[in-house]
Amino acid sequence: MSRHHPTCLFQECVTVRSRVCSLILYVARGLFQYLSGFGNEFSSEDPRCPGALPKGQNSPQVCPYGLYAEQLSGSAFTCPRPTNKRSWFYRILPSVRHKPYTTVDNGNLTETWDEMHPDPNQLRWLPFTILKSSEKKVDFVTGLHTICGAGDTKTRNGISIHMFTCNTSMIDRYVLTFYHLRLFLSVPQQGKILVTTEFGKMMVEPKEICVIQQGMRFSVDVFGDTRGYVLEVYGAHFELPDLGPIGANGLANPRDFLTPVAWYEDREVANGYTVINKYQGKLFSSQQDFSPFNVVAWHGNYTPYKYHLSNFMVMNCVAFDHADPSIFTVLTAKSTRPGVAIADFVIFPPRWGVADHTFRPPYYHRNCMSEFMGLIEGHYEAKEEGFQPGGGSLHSMMTPHGPDGACFEKNSTAPLKPERVAEGTMAFMFESSFSMAVTKWGLETCQKLDKSYYKCWEPLRKHFDPNWRNLHLGPL
Repeated sequence: MSRHHPTCLFQECVTVRSRVCSLILYVARGLFQYLSGFGNEFSSEDPRCPGALPKGQNSPQVCPYGLYAEQLSGSAFTCPRPTNKRSWFYRILPSVRHKPYTTVDNGNLTETWDEMHPDPNQLRWLPFTILKSSEKKVDFVTGLHTICGAGDTKTRNGISIHMFTCNTSMIDRYVLTFYHLRLFLSVPQQGKILVTTEFGKMMVEPKEICVIQQGMRFSVDVFGDTRGYVLEVYGAHFELPDLGPIGANGLANPRDFLTPVAWYEDREVANGYTVINKYQGKLFSSQQDFSPFNVVAWHGNYTPYKYHLSNFMVMNCVAFDHADPSIFTVLTAKSTRPGVAIADFVIFPPRWGVADHTFRPPYYHRNCMSEFMGLIEGHYEAKEEGFQPGGGSLHSMMTPHGPDGACFEKNSTAPLKPERVAEGTMAFMFESSFSMAVTKWGLETCQKLDKSYYKCWEPLRKHFDPNWRNLHLGPL
């Protein structure tokens, strides 16, 4: 085995028992490996322990290397085979060995949707503040802030949307797990994050997303001031959208989704590990003296994964009119109603605009769905000013929205030649069939609500001319 293999690098650090040293080596040499595919049956074992996966069965009387077998179920046992989700871990100690859970402060993480009076207005937030580490050390857990949401984790039907702003890693302090959500989608906007899971490690950079599914333990390391968006879905797993007449290829292709390979650590820390659990909307913590990331090998189809948004195969109009934004859907969490999503993750990537006789920016709209938008980089085409990277907007169910006055005037007279749209830009949308309630933190505490947002439409002026037909087509 090469001395530069990632497992050897971690063995170099065993003598100093330093996860910090390990991370520095791991990141500096870019040693991240992944398995390709979406929803595949994967298997992986850490090369330090070849043959750790049992042969021909899941739970032998004695596992190789004296490991414990543990199953993680992401669906009911009796779900139809195409939707049945589970993985098997082979770990040094089982996750059941921990001290009792006790309640901890939720901070600005909430699922209390009635703390503020409903607000049907168009809402926009300026970029959310990232505290400097010299002011206060903030890790991923304490840096989570709920903006809006709906539904209930007890019935596992709903969603919530958060911002995370942090400057400090969770090293040896926290491991996070969510008991009720089906999935946890993270969209870094500033700064890359290193996500350590029971399955292995993922480096996730801006313009990449990662999905951590229900019950999976993870921690987040950062490398400076870091900010991003989070979508929690309580009721369904993400799927790739059906392609219909598009055919077999297009949008987000399965091969571009990446799952980490097995990596384990076998170590103890003086003060133990703190495992944070989000249960029925509240945070709880427990202590254990061994690493939660002690999985030597695993197999199954229930895994975390990441995806780079630049791999999205864009579809667009090549004749006339503006297609609905559903053509930009990366992932969908379906409801029980056909064609209606609990949540869709939609992006607005760089692409060509070629439609003739067409107002090319997004049309004016009142939607039966709620639309939360974020901006990773660049300038969103329908509002080039005001909507900034690291901020957000919420257009609630049936609340009117669309291009601002400057965008309308510019694009109503622009020459319709082929042009690049959204070059250097990546905007996204969390779209949901739920009517979203905004939290007190989102409306007041964060102090980032742009109360002048409505003014971007005030320059829209009347163009109606009752004599238009006579002037352009002649009298009847």
